[in-house]
Amino acid sequence: MSRDFLRSRRIEEQIQRVLSDIIRTRVNDPRLRLVVISSVKVSRDISVAWIYYSTLDKTLPVTETKAALEAATGFLRAGLARELTVRRVPELRFRFEDTDKGMALERLIDKAVGKEGPDNDPENGQQDG
Repeated sequence: MSRDFLRSRRIEEQIQRVLSDIIRTRVNDPRLRLVVISSVKVSRDISVAWIYYSTLDKTLPVTETKAALEAATGFLRAGLARELTVRRVPELRFRFEDTDKGMALERLIDKAVGKEGPDNDPENGQQDG
């Protein structure tokens, strides 16, 4: 592994942790109260960070959540500037990540590999089928 790759991974993890903390504790916008930062990817030169997020509030439209995140970008970058060890804080670009699709895919994978779940309980001797 190259040093640049390790540095990028470290910065991605740090951005995810710091942004999650800022959103949870310091942002007052109610549209962001149930936002979860699921992952972060940075460009090779660390000038851009793509922030992948999801929301637990299914009643709020995705466009509203994205608008709230974009409105808070300056505040979020200022918070990152205090915590990151980089010369220049990356530009933040937000991308919605649909967790329902991810959970459906995870269920399909579990079913394909035969993982035990609530429908297939070996302790009770009952199997769904």
